[in-house]
Amino acid sequence: MNLTRRHLLALAGASLVSRPALAQSRLSVVATTGMIADAARRVGGEAVEVKALMGPGVDPHSYRQTRSDIVAMTRADLVLWHGLYLEAQMEEFLLKLGRRRNVAAVGEAVPQAELIGHEDYSGKFDPHVWMVADLWVPVVRAVRDALSDTAPDRAGMFAANAARYIDEITRLGDYTRGVLQTVPPPARVLLTAHDAFGYFGRAYGYEVLGIQGISTESEAGLNRIRTLVDLLVERRIGAVFVETSVSDRNIRALVEGAAAKGHEVRIGGELFSDAMGEPGTYEGTYIGMIDHNATVIAAALGGQVPARGMDGKLRTGM
Repeated sequence: MNLTRRHLLALAGASLVSRPALAQSRLSVVATTGMIADAARRVGGEAVEVKALMGPGVDPHSYRQTRSDIVAMTRADLVLWHGLYLEAQMEEFLLKLGRRRNVAAVGEAVPQAELIGHEDYSGKFDPHVWMVADLWVPVVRAVRDALSDTAPDRAGMFAANAARYIDEITRLGDYTRGVLQTVPPPARVLLTAHDAFGYFGRAYGYEVLGIQGISTESEAGLNRIRTLVDLLVERRIGAVFVETSVSDRNIRALVEGAAAKGHEVRIGGELFSDAMGEPGTYEGTYIGMIDHNATVIAAALGGQVPARGMDGKLRTGM
């Protein structure tokens, strides 16, 4: 059922009922993305029940809230969203909801000095901070603080859970840096469907090229495709990457264009950009998502990687 903008905003402000007593009950938490939901589950433990609005393969740049989403958010004890203009089509609704309900934009906890400016919107920033483990740590702390503010009696448990999780993320960052450094410097070129890997490139010394811009809402023109085909041929780049949440049409056009010019380019692998893997899998966690990306990229570009990633948990061997 289609809802008008007026109806969406009215629903956001409609729920004025008192929140339930939280002392013994599980907190109802709604998170927009899978990455934030994973952080809420790890930090909240058994004290939370978490619903993610966007599942595997869903593009947050274009996602619009459904009626069931609105009901879930207005009834939740806490709503966690990313911010930084990631949920572009939901932003107005979430800001309105935040004036009435318990809502936190946890991605905006990353210090502004660490952010990359958005190429299309003045005063806004690249939202893809989860691509670098070090930048995800402030987000996890923001999740911890939002949960603690919601249930102060459980703050000690949330702090302990967050500390353990941050230790894992720190170890993940060390692994990521290590395997990516094994790629020969001339081969450190990452070409993907859209420019979701800017923080990745800056952190690990990779040149990052996206067919589309930071947002998947931008269109890739024929001139952009031709330019990238010429670059692939001239620089003898041998691998490009598809993304689970973005159509592979443009990437395959690059492969075909390079082949027409006598240069073979292969699909180096499928990367998780704006969404994680399937629920219940290792790749369906933040740790597994980033382990997968780093391992697949390094292996495809000539680096040395463990057969199944950091702890041998990846489903596909390299």
